[in-house]
Amino acid sequence: MKKPLLLIILFCHLHFVFSQTFEVETIKTSGSDDKRINLVILSEGYQASEMTQFETDALNFMNDMFSQEPFSNYENYFNVHIIKVPSNESGASHPGTAPDEPTTTVPTLTVDNYFGTSYDSYNIHRLLYTENSALISTVLANNFPLYDQALLLVNSPYYGGSGGTFPVTSTGTSASEIAIHELGHSFVNLKDEYYPGDVLAAEAINMSQETDPTLVRWKNWIGINNVGVYPYATSGTASTWNRPHQTCKMRYLGYDFCAVCKEGIIEKIHDLISPIDSYTPTEVTITEPSFPLDFQLNTIQTLPTNTIENTWTLNNTAIAINEDTVSIEESELTSGTNTLTVVVSDATTFIDVDNHETIHVATVTWTIDNTLGLQDITENNFSLTMFPNPANTTLNIAFENILNDSIAVDIVSVDGKRVQSTTIYNNQNTTLDISTLSNGLYITNFYTNGVLIASKKLIKN
Repeated sequence: MKKPLLLIILFCHLHFVFSQTFEVETIKTSGSDDKRINLVILSEGYQASEMTQFETDALNFMNDMFSQEPFSNYENYFNVHIIKVPSNESGASHPGTAPDEPTTTVPTLTVDNYFGTSYDSYNIHRLLYTENSALISTVLANNFPLYDQALLLVNSPYYGGSGGTFPVTSTGTSASEIAIHELGHSFVNLKDEYYPGDVLAAEAINMSQETDPTLVRWKNWIGINNVGVYPYATSGTASTWNRPHQTCKMRYLGYDFCAVCKEGIIEKIHDLISPIDSYTPTEVTITEPSFPLDFQLNTIQTLPTNTIENTWTLNNTAIAINEDTVSIEESELTSGTNTLTVVVSDATTFIDVDNHETIHVATVTWTIDNTLGLQDITENNFSLTMFPNPANTTLNIAFENILNDSIAVDIVSVDGKRVQSTTIYNNQNTTLDISTLSNGLYITNFYTNGVLIASKKLIKN
């Protein structure tokens, strides 16, 4: 029988602590910290003499995490660091006061650990938790401020953990599964797929009160990999909430993430990190160029098969697809200024890009003068959100990018005719009136500086 997962309770308490520095060790390096997601694991309840064991426990968790989809596919997008925070005593406190104390013997203990983790939090035995989130934040700020997500690994052999800003897990039974589940909450904002209680129920990636399979937020996955609209219960408030799957890791330990949660995790990765790792040339030159001009792109590859794709355009004409390098001859340049752009996107099947609300793309643009050489280089990341889809009378488009570029939007019919156009500026939400369009399928094309960066299917109904 599967164990119920852990209730998430997050309370913020302010603590003023003196600055302390601890030993930081990197246990996984995929690239520079500013171009990777930095996962930081902090020790809790490990004495100074037990740090070798902490490193082993952290490695075991990391290996388990990157053995499971979709983390296994995006392993190259992560660095993992550990902070060795010594405690005066080993383990975690256990007051023995929860009404659901286990039948197996868990000794009653008061432990002098660093962050104050304890079982029986809020009268739930398995809720291994600390209210000292401010102390965790301070340790991170003083020792690894570039962290993207941190978690506490507690040197205790008994089942327990919690979610919140900083997940907490013991090293006992199902420790890695608890931590990965809790990262679903903290890193991605996934909801429990067992009923978490009225206070925590909310519309989210994998939780909704919508019952219509054509309207529910995971509509693009309905009927695939056992995704559906499943009520949490048959009666009461829980019966008004729905989950996408019956055996997702967000409900039971030991199962995979469902397709909806996998998509949510990948979208979070895309939010945080550009797939572009590096490119050359990186410095503008004003000397006489030597032809051919060579350009190279290095992307962060996914596993086991790389799904990162690219398209190169010269003066808005495609010249190469899925190439790491291109060479430009002088004869290919027009007099005056030329623009070379590479557009990078992720073609993973874990995301349904036609129906999903958000598209992420990244670009590098070189401005070339055929008499002076390179004049400018720009790198940009774009996030495009289009909803609802299908749409009836109005279509909403939100657009964000780091360089404040505008974007041109063309809605094109299946016979290739442009039926509607608009221009959107950064950080704006635009609503288009599509009520006059005939019902059917359209293609929505997005352009920046004349370069097509993304296409998305639109269904008008």
